[in-house]
Amino acid sequence: MGNTITDTNFNFPSQKSIYKGKVREVYTLADNLLLMVATDRLSAFDVVMPKGIPYKGQILNQIATKMMAATEDIVPNWLLATPDPNVAVGHACEPFKVEMVIRGYLSGHAAREYKAGKRILCGVAMPDNMKENDKFPQPIITPATKAEMGDHDEDISREDILKRNIVSEDDYSILEKYTKALFQRGTEIAASRGLILVDTKYEFGKTSDGKIVLIDEIHTPDSSRYFYAEGYQERQDNNEAQKQLSKEFVRQWLIKNDFQGLEGQKVPEMSDEYIETVSERYIELYENITGETFVKADISNIQNRIEQNVLKYLND
Repeated sequence: MGNTITDTNFNFPSQKSIYKGKVREVYTLADNLLLMVATDRLSAFDVVMPKGIPYKGQILNQIATKMMAATEDIVPNWLLATPDPNVAVGHACEPFKVEMVIRGYLSGHAAREYKAGKRILCGVAMPDNMKENDKFPQPIITPATKAEMGDHDEDISREDILKRNIVSEDDYSILEKYTKALFQRGTEIAASRGLILVDTKYEFGKTSDGKIVLIDEIHTPDSSRYFYAEGYQERQDNNEAQKQLSKEFVRQWLIKNDFQGLEGQKVPEMSDEYIETVSERYIELYENITGETFVKADISNIQNRIEQNVLKYLND
């Protein structure tokens, strides 16, 4: 198996703190700078898998970088530079405590809720007589917030966000506007690659001077669901499963192996052979989403490579 990066403990000049998320590790530096390392950790059902996936961090970081560049004319973002294939540097922001989830199709969580008989999701009405993976008449925004206890996301309505003063009404209007514009652009980019952007999530923050910007990742297979456009309608008409381009294939493998992140369940053993297939799928995702050939970075010593590239960037 190739080398992977699953944990970091750098000590960069002017470093103030480290925050370790499920996949990314965020270093706060002086001068309102954030440095984000995309690791090769794989998270599913809010659980981090025991083994890393070769090149996964590079893939997520580079897709997000390309998508930030492709949308910066419509929505400002936090990104300043990518000094290493796994690293992004940008403005430190105060994150909003909601994720802006937007859905163009009845899939995933929305489909599971619909199947359970619900017709209101996050305060938004879903039409009757839909079947899984049907297109909504208009994309719907179904925000999520972190649970009071733990890392699980919870559905929340616009009304509750405002009532609980999680986001001000003025700011939330901007978040909605940005979310719709990003999804429209993402839909257009996906269509040019023969794909359908099914649903995705965006995260936003405020810079020190009060500007609202897009942060974290955008339009990656970890934050988004894609279908292949060719044959979509035929598969719907025949009640067949859609061909997906997301990490849903990992979730399905885990479900088949009796794991959904529930209490008492044990993460199934992932063989080196299976890890290799997951890595290959992520490379396929990258090439389909970007339309470019994936160029593997040197992974003989990732920690050292990152450290040298970041130090060079900070010293320039």
